[in-house]
Amino acid sequence: MGGFFGVAKHDECINELFYGVDYNSHMGTKRAGIATCYGGVFTRSIHNIENSYFRSKFEGDLKDFRGNVGIGVISDTDAQPIIVNCHLGKFAIVTVGRINNINELEKELLAKGHHFCEHSYDIINPTEMIAALISEGTDYVTGIKNVYARVKGSCSMLLLTEDSIIAARDKYGRTPVIVGQKDGAHAITSETCAFPNLGYDVCYNLGPAEIVEVKADGITKLKEAEKTMQICAFLWTYYGYPVCEYEGKNVDLMRYESGLEMGRNDDTEVDFVSAVPDSGIGMALGYSQGKGVPYQRGIVKYTPTWPRSFTPSTQERRELVAKMKLIPNKTLLKDKKVIFCDDSIVRGTQLRDNVKDLFDCGAKEVHIRISCPPLIYPCKFLNFTASKSDMELITRRVIQRLEGRHDKDLQEYATTDSPKYKAMVESIREELGLTSLKFNSIETIVKSIGLPKCCVCTHCFDGSSFD
Repeated sequence: MGGFFGVAKHDECINELFYGVDYNSHMGTKRAGIATCYGGVFTRSIHNIENSYFRSKFEGDLKDFRGNVGIGVISDTDAQPIIVNCHLGKFAIVTVGRINNINELEKELLAKGHHFCEHSYDIINPTEMIAALISEGTDYVTGIKNVYARVKGSCSMLLLTEDSIIAARDKYGRTPVIVGQKDGAHAITSETCAFPNLGYDVCYNLGPAEIVEVKADGITKLKEAEKTMQICAFLWTYYGYPVCEYEGKNVDLMRYESGLEMGRNDDTEVDFVSAVPDSGIGMALGYSQGKGVPYQRGIVKYTPTWPRSFTPSTQERRELVAKMKLIPNKTLLKDKKVIFCDDSIVRGTQLRDNVKDLFDCGAKEVHIRISCPPLIYPCKFLNFTASKSDMELITRRVIQRLEGRHDKDLQEYATTDSPKYKAMVESIREELGLTSLKFNSIETIVKSIGLPKCCVCTHCFDGSSFD
């Protein structure tokens, strides 16, 4: 996925930029970059962060940066920021999103005489593609509108000019873009957890396809927001840091309330509720309250050295990280019936291994409760999974076994409590070796988020979306 941060101040911005970008580190594990502008001169640094943390990579670079405006990004895809000089002027750019038609756009732009410098694994750098589309405009606003019109997928972005930041949220608002303010400065971020320790208060949420210019003294609207929004539900269930808020809706509160609702309606007899950390904790606390049973830490995450297991690029690496970072508490688990709350099941590999470890540690029963519905459709907007094909989803493999085709009757399988839904869930339970398995419903997720269903993208659960 990815996250970005930008800041405009009356004085030097590099320290706040450094920490602001770092507070987006949970959004990606591949590459990171920062850029500032001082006296018309752009300074940039990009590092690979797959095997280290953002701070350790960039701390030594800070002395090289000057300026009162800057942007940065944590990226799970391309190397960013890139610096562009075109008829619109010189600017740096960072993006968050996904371009599904990048090959078609490449052919179109090459035919028009464009050229591309940044390639990785024989694929054009997506951020360079966005910059090329912007450069076709008569100004920055028409250029960004060109992105909205041409890109299939999504793209939110920050453009750093010589004296300001231009921020644009993607066409349907799938990813958040939030402005914060304090005396003498404004900042803009994907994740509001970047604001409190830097002294910023949220002052504005960009709407879908909205474009604003950010300076130290305030923001100026360059394009009004569109009415149709499809913000990603998975931001609340998995990606978002607990203290973050999107559209004014707190991540940890949403997780708690979804667990509370599920716990109230579950008659399974257990000794205690636990979480698969970290993103299962909020749900587990709510579940414990709703069900009226204690919360205990049957699994503990060893946080000092292990990164998230969801985002490493190879399956072997993901499995290794998942196994090594979670430590079962044998004393608590022995002879106990336990409900574990987790955010989602994608492939099932990590959970299957975790369940085996829990039984090996003496657990009498292992029940799993998932905060979101089954993932029936791969995400085609935000790269929130590393899945390369539909068959990497455990749901599709089960449907293949049950139907002989992985794409048959998907809407029936996506309908909570339908006969085919129940058969799919039971098959997943058996494959993972669980005592019982239940998923939250789309209705509970949407209710817990607190936005109308039409404003929330639930494509990965039910296939509904705007292209």
